[in-house]
Amino acid sequence: MKRTFDIVIAGAGMAGLTVAALLARSEQRHRMTLRIVDAGMRPQFDAGDDLALRVSAVAAGSATIYQALGVWQSITAIRACPIREMHVWDAARPPVGPETLHFDAAEFALAELGHVVENVLVQDVLLAELDRLGVKVEFETPLADLQMVNGRCTLQIPDGKWLDCDLLVGADGVNSMVRRCAGIPATAWRYPQSAFVTHLLPQDPHRNIAWQRFLPDGPLALLPLSDGRISIVWSTTPEQAAAVMAVTDTQLGRLVTEASDGVLGLLTATGPRATFPLKAQYATAYVKPGIVLIGDAAHSIHPLAGQGANLGIADAHQLAKVITRAIADGEHPGDWPVLRRYERGRKGANQGMLYFVDALNRLFSSPAQPVSVLRSAGMRLFNRSGPLRRRAVATALGVVAAE
Repeated sequence: MKRTFDIVIAGAGMAGLTVAALLARSEQRHRMTLRIVDAGMRPQFDAGDDLALRVSAVAAGSATIYQALGVWQSITAIRACPIREMHVWDAARPPVGPETLHFDAAEFALAELGHVVENVLVQDVLLAELDRLGVKVEFETPLADLQMVNGRCTLQIPDGKWLDCDLLVGADGVNSMVRRCAGIPATAWRYPQSAFVTHLLPQDPHRNIAWQRFLPDGPLALLPLSDGRISIVWSTTPEQAAAVMAVTDTQLGRLVTEASDGVLGLLTATGPRATFPLKAQYATAYVKPGIVLIGDAAHSIHPLAGQGANLGIADAHQLAKVITRAIADGEHPGDWPVLRRYERGRKGANQGMLYFVDALNRLFSSPAQPVSVLRSAGMRLFNRSGPLRRRAVATALGVVAAE
């Protein structure tokens, strides 16, 4: 008799809900008992509310994964803003010119490079799908401890209750309790930067173009929103971020207009503000027998390339494939050799992106004149290098991961 495997997913963020939905829709669903636990409250989304502050640039490859799940149409029907072009430039150079990186979706035979979507909207649609599929989701259920008993992972939850499972998926974020309780070390370093985020209304239409300007203290990203505004992520010194938090709306608009070189005209402050410190981090291992890490629990990168959410979605896609195939082949999904297939498929790609983004941040933050000359030459060369350019863009869009 074929047995059923108990799989618990700790964390109901985008990565955790995505792997749950993929497993719930898989051909081996009848062989799994799925359960999600999350320490926080259930996220609330209302299309009548203002756009949430926390948004992600969901790349084309990630959108393909959600299309296969049957949820992408629901997301875009509510509100999501397509990105059709992107401009990246050095503050020492003009925003348009031979040293500006310019990407157009049409160049890569795509309708768009990605979409800017509220994280809470993605969570809301995935939760609705999981409710429809009968997957149990428990919020306000933090993990207090975990132990391995007779080859099964046993989890302590509130009221002294214990859950046991064949596989525990740690999708519980950068401060992962699963990672800590499993004794998996993490290597981390803080940047001398904080990210300032808010929404602003541009004087000129954004035309579905994303802009990113590399300033001496860090990059400033301007992402188009579905209501005509832009979302900004400004990585700068903690002192500057704190100062920007304290200025008036009028001063904020002028500051960001100047920092963006006026590419969208005068910007007007229209929403809440937030700031958070920046760091990079990666788990030294993604797997142990019966335990696997995905998303920010496994890796966290600088936001300059907007790849954090997409890496987590790619993790979820790869892990769901590995688990489904293992069960179909008569293997135990929590066995270390099975989970190592997922780790081999994702760890190298994730760390490669982490170090690439880290190097970009350091390169563009250097004020040295020789480095500035080197940056300009490199950007001109990249613009002219067809195969390298196509491969780099395909990787950033997640096209490779979604295949």
